[in-house]
Parts: sequence; structure tokens; C-alpha cells
Amino acid sequence: MGIFTRFRDIVTSNISAMLDKAEDPEKLIKLMIREMEDTLIELKSSCASSIASQKRLQRKLTEIRDREAFWTGKAELAVTKGRDDLARQALKEKRNFTQQAKSTEEEMAEISAIVDQYRDDIQALENKLKSAREKQRMLVQRHIRAQNKKQAQEEIRRVDSAEVVQKFEEMENHIERMEAEADLVNYGRQSTLEEAFEGLAADDDIEEELNDLKSFQTGKKDDTKGA
Repeated sequence: MGIFTRFRDIVTSNISAMLDKAEDPEKLIKLMIREMEDTLIELKSSCASSIASQKRLQRKLTEIRDREAFWTGKAELAVTKGRDDLARQALKEKRNFTQQAKSTEEEMAEISAIVDQYRDDIQALENKLKSAREKQRMLVQRHIRAQNKKQAQEEIRRVDSAEVVQKFEEMENHIERMEAEADLVNYGRQSTLEEAFEGLAADDDIEEELNDLKSFQTGKKDDTKGA
């Protein structure tokens, strides 16, 4: 494929549509950018060659115009000296260089048009390349977001899996059992302490009852002795 055919295909292509249809958009955009860069290098190289030719023709034209002016001067000199024969020969030489100058100017015009077209093509391709690189940047960002989203979804699915839920339930049950056991331990200690205080109260009642009984028995003995 020639440089201009590739250039036309690239510039007229719809990058967005091509990427939408591609199975691997990132790979395709890389290939497109590489093709654009290679084509741009060739365009610039061809443009540089044309500019060099343009400069060469300009130098040639300057030399031809100098020779044309030279023979014009000779013809004028011959006329002033009355040498019409030499004047005619000088004018023939001058006409030859005039024709060369005209041909060279036409060639320069063609080269100038080619250089201008190259410059327009280079600008168009650089704009297309800039657009492609922007598409590439967006694709990379989309790829990163997609990877992050996929990783997050996988993490969510992993957390929501039956196995993980079962493990959380088992852990929760284990904690509840530990809390219940701790409550039972405290409850046992509380019961023992309450029983101890209740025992002290019961002892006081018995002692009081015993003292009352002793007092009663003492009172009876005193009554017997008095009788």
C-alpha cells in the first residue's frame, strides 16, 4: 500500500466506529497509532525531499536568469558597436536561457504545490494522530476502571458467598456461646454471694430465737424456785 493510499485510508477512517466493532480495541488503537506514525514519517520525509528540490530549482533559476541577463548585455553591446551579427547570436543565447527559465519556473510551481499539499496532509494526519492518542488514553482509563470494578465485584461475591456467610454465622454463634458462659459464671458468683448474706440473716434469726428460748427457760426456773 502506497503512502498516499494509507494516508487517505487513515484520514477518512472513523476511529470511534472501528474501535466499537473491534474485539480488542486497545490492540487495534495501538496498531492504528503505529500506522499513523509510520505514515507521518514518510510524509515528512517526502515533503523534505520536495523542499530540497524546490531550493535546488531556485538556485538553478537564479543561475539561468544571470546567464539570460549576461547575453542580453552582450546583445546590447554588439548593437552599440554596430555588430548586428554578434547581437543576433547573443539574442539566440539569451532566448535559450529565457526558455530554460520559463521551464524551471513551471517546474518550481509544481513542486511548490506538492510541498503545500504535503504540509496540509501532514497537518491533517497530525490532527488524526492526536485524536487517536486521546482515544487511546480514554481506552486505558476505561480498562483500568473496568479492572477495578471487576475486582470489586469479585470481592463482593466472595463476601456474599455461602461459605463466607456460614463462617460468619459460626463465628457469631461462638461469640454468643462465650457471652452466655460468661453470664453463667457471673450468675453463679452472684448466687453464692446472695446465699452467703441470706445465711448470715438466717443465723441472726436462729440466735435471736435461741436467746428467747433461753430467756424463757430461765424465767421458768426462777418461778419454780420462788414457789
